[in-house]
Parts: sequence; structure tokens; C-alpha cells
Amino acid sequence: MINFDHAATTPLRKEALEAMLPYFKDQFANASGTYAAARQTRSAIDRARRQIAEAIGANPGEIYLTSGGSEADNWALVGCLRASTGRKRIVTTKIEHHAILSPCAMLESQGVEVVYLNVDCEGRVDLREAEREINADTLLVSVMLANNEVGTIEPVAEIAEIAHANGAIMHTDAVQAVGHIPVDLHALGVDLLSMSAHKFGGPKGVGALAVRSSVKLLGLILGGSQERGLRAGTENTPGIVGMGEALRMAVKEMDEAARYTRTLRDDLAERLLALPGVRMNGSRTDRLPGNAHFSIKNQDSSLLLARLDMAGIAASAGSACTSGITERSHVLQAMFPDEPESGWADLRLTLGPDNTAEEINSASAALQRILGASKEST
Repeated sequence: MINFDHAATTPLRKEALEAMLPYFKDQFANASGTYAAARQTRSAIDRARRQIAEAIGANPGEIYLTSGGSEADNWALVGCLRASTGRKRIVTTKIEHHAILSPCAMLESQGVEVVYLNVDCEGRVDLREAEREINADTLLVSVMLANNEVGTIEPVAEIAEIAHANGAIMHTDAVQAVGHIPVDLHALGVDLLSMSAHKFGGPKGVGALAVRSSVKLLGLILGGSQERGLRAGTENTPGIVGMGEALRMAVKEMDEAARYTRTLRDDLAERLLALPGVRMNGSRTDRLPGNAHFSIKNQDSSLLLARLDMAGIAASAGSACTSGITERSHVLQAMFPDEPESGWADLRLTLGPDNTAEEINSASAALQRILGASKEST
């Protein structure tokens, strides 16, 4: 199989697996215990927390471990709202992951005002609109650092300045960015930052929410004193250890991996754009190094993905969390509001450092055959 769906998940790094293995069997103690074996487990969790913090320019005390990016996103929004005794207004964007949009919809149903910022045809938030909509009534601003579908990197630092000038809290969903581009909590100026281990070579089912000490946040999962009393539940020690090691290695190799992946991505894009009816979506300059997203005229997304699957190529139309939904993604609808939804196949090809030039050759040839066959059949 040729894996061109790294945005959905990444292969588990061997270094992460090796670090995790002892904590599945031999070092199984509950970190909340007071005996020696439990203290060893606690030490492993603390070490991973330091690794995660160092990778994003944070302090270990700012890292709260979660079950993944979705929990971190939900916690950031709902936890801030529950802690607020005054403001009840959220500003976000139309292209956020559903881990942001769904809790926003729930909060709206409970009387919270939510404003959804527009984006331009490259998927970039309009800073002028952000300045108009973020005001003294705004509690929280949530803008993703990099879009999970089209790969565009958002001007989060600039939006954070606007948020703070109005006394608002700034959150960013950095799930697609952490481990792939430089991310620094304090340089970005954000107060809350979400991440997920399986997006950078770590295991599934573990993530983190970085929280600055100035932020008032209530917990969502109650019943224990873990995570300084804000997130109950026995720690997933193997997952946490694997996340820390995977992120340490991802940051160590980031520059080289980004250069290599970007070269493959640009080669693939050049070949696909030479085919009739193919358009590349998202920013050409400010985008994730492995992301290539296309719309193809007079094609059907489901049929195209099925044919790619038969050719041994794993790809997607957009977010893995919305697979099986036939309508065009909310991201592309926001980017191209006047464009008819039908008549386009959307194709997300996301590469990683494990891909090869030979795979680019094979996938390009397969797409040329598939699109050529589709054209002949119409």
C-alpha cells in the first residue's frame, strides 16, 4: 500500500514503540501509587511531559495529558466557558475541525454566542474580519494553526494579538502542525494549544492540551486527582511515554523531514496539475510540507477514492472524521462559497518521510490512468 493519508494518522515510530513496550507488561504499576514501582511509572510520565513541553516551548506544568486532540479541543472550549463568570462569546472559523465546530454548536444551543470567521479562497482567515468580530464581549478565540484538509497555515500569532488586546483567551488546534512545523506556545502568543500523538508518529488514544497558568479552566472528566485535579482517570502510561518519545524524535528530525516531504509533495503536485481539470487548493506558500489537496473537475470523489484504493493507494477527500459523508466538506464550501458542490472530486494526498520518489511515480501514473479512463467513460 502507498500511504498518502498521513493527515489521518501516521505510522508508529519504532523509537516510540520501543519506549512503550516495558509499560505494557513489566512496568505496569498505577502512577498514583506510593510504592517504588508506582514511582517509576510516575517518573516515566513526568519525563514524557517534559519532552512534550520542550517540543513546543512550554513548561511541563502547562501540559495536561488527554485521550487525543478531540478531547483537548472540547476541553479548551467547554472548560473555559464553565470557568467564566462573565463573558460568554466565542469567535472561531468556518474551517475548524469538527472537534471545535461540534462543541461550538452545542454551546450555541445553550445560549452561548458563537461567531464563525470567513476565509479566503486559499483558506486563510481575514485579519480585518477578526479585528471587527473580536471585541470586549469575547471570552475565547479558537483558530487552528494549520488546516487539516487543505494544509493552509493560519496567522495565529496575529489573531492572538487581537484577542489579547480585547482581553480574550486564545486557543489553537495545532493537531496537524505539531511535529511537522515549528510550534512554540509562547512565541505564538496562545493561551491554549491542542495536539494529538498519532499525527506525528506516536500512538493513537493520547494527546495533550497546553494551558498557560493565567487561564481559568474547569475539568470535563471528574473523579480523581490526576492532571493536577483537572482531568480524572488512570494515566495511559504506555501511550504517554510513546507520545513523548515520538514528539522528541519528530522535532529532532523536523527540518530534514520537512525538506524531503516538501520535495516529494511539489513533484506530485506538478504532475497532477498537468492533468486536465485539476486545481490545487490552499496556500501555495504557507502550507504544511506534506499536504497536497486537489479538486478535479467532472469527477466523483467516492469513485475516485475507490479506484485509488484498488490501485493500492490510501488517500482521502478530507478529514478522516467525516469519511462516509458524501457532501462537499465545510472547508471547501467556506473557501469557494459560490462554486457548485457537484461536479468536483476533492482529493487530499498527505505525505510523510516514509514515502519515496518511486511511490510518487506510481501514484502519478495511476491517477493519470484513472482520470483518463473516467474521461473516456463520460
